[in-house]
Amino acid sequence: MSSYGLEILSTAQCETLLRTQKVGRVGVCTGRAGVFPVLYGLLDGDVVFRTAPGEKLIAAALQREVVFEIDSFDVGARTGWSVNVLGIAEEIEQPDELARAEALGLDPWAGEIRDRYVRIRAVEVSGRRVVAPTI
Repeated sequence: MSSYGLEILSTAQCETLLRTQKVGRVGVCTGRAGVFPVLYGLLDGDVVFRTAPGEKLIAAALQREVVFEIDSFDVGARTGWSVNVLGIAEEIEQPDELARAEALGLDPWAGEIRDRYVRIRAVEVSGRRVVAPTI
């Protein structure tokens, strides 16, 4: 008989996985909940992404708690992992921090101008992995 297990990932494992991806999802609630895909990078361990005016920027202006998520799954093997970063969103406005964010090379895929940078100051980083079956 085979069984699957759920492994809780350490913070270090989560941070390593965060460096393996370029696209994640940001969940915000500024009166109306939404989940948005973003290109991201890491700055001093915090998630940074570019955006245009809208819900994500409103969340940053209000310094709201947001959640960021990345994952990878193999549906056939029924394995995968996910990492969540819970934190406070804030717009990057200081010139030195803005220069560092711009150096991340987060060129937007979407056609509209996305010239604002948002940082998620991590409060909690957690992750889980569905491990392969044992026989």
